[in-house]
Amino acid sequence: MVKTLTQRLGILLALAVVMAATRMHHSLLHHFDALPDASWGIFFLAGFWLRGAGRWAFPLLMAEAVLIDYLVINGQGIDFWSHYCVSVAYWFLIPSYFSLWLGGSWLAKHQHGLRLQTLGMAAVALLVSWAACYLVSNGSFYWLSNSVPLPRSFAAWFANLGDWYLPFLQTTALYVGLGAVVHVLVIQLARALHAEDHSQLPR
Repeated sequence: MVKTLTQRLGILLALAVVMAATRMHHSLLHHFDALPDASWGIFFLAGFWLRGAGRWAFPLLMAEAVLIDYLVINGQGIDFWSHYCVSVAYWFLIPSYFSLWLGGSWLAKHQHGLRLQTLGMAAVALLVSWAACYLVSNGSFYWLSNSVPLPRSFAAWFANLGDWYLPFLQTTALYVGLGAVVHVLVIQLARALHAEDHSQLPR
């Protein structure tokens, strides 16, 4: 479906609001404490809905993610560069999130509308891009961050991967699933309105 610039900006704004509400909840937005971080799902959905706008939409979402982290960490009275999660590995979030964007973009290019085949393609695209994101983000943190105690080993890394893969996968799938529901509802509504407009044309 071809989208106007206004529609793309509206989608980007909606995604940015959801990411802000869930990524900031740790210290700034206490009313959203029960919501897991939607960032991974947001980047996949953005790649799908904003395919072709990656040159400006992805950097804006990436900048928002970094800004939110900065505000949250400083809001806790901690220097940003001294935080447990911030090291040289932090910048590997860029390729990590971009892999999710690419997964959504690939799905947008190859999907066949509201068909069962598209659902299967969506599952594959999500799993592959999620796995790439998880391996890069987790691996870079484990091997490059000073927060991980020495000595390091592949056995310990694999154990760490096993500890966190299911929660991250469940959360990402949850938000992508919600996005899919919204997508289907919008498509069906647009079709209904289009059919109603045609039924009112003079014959």
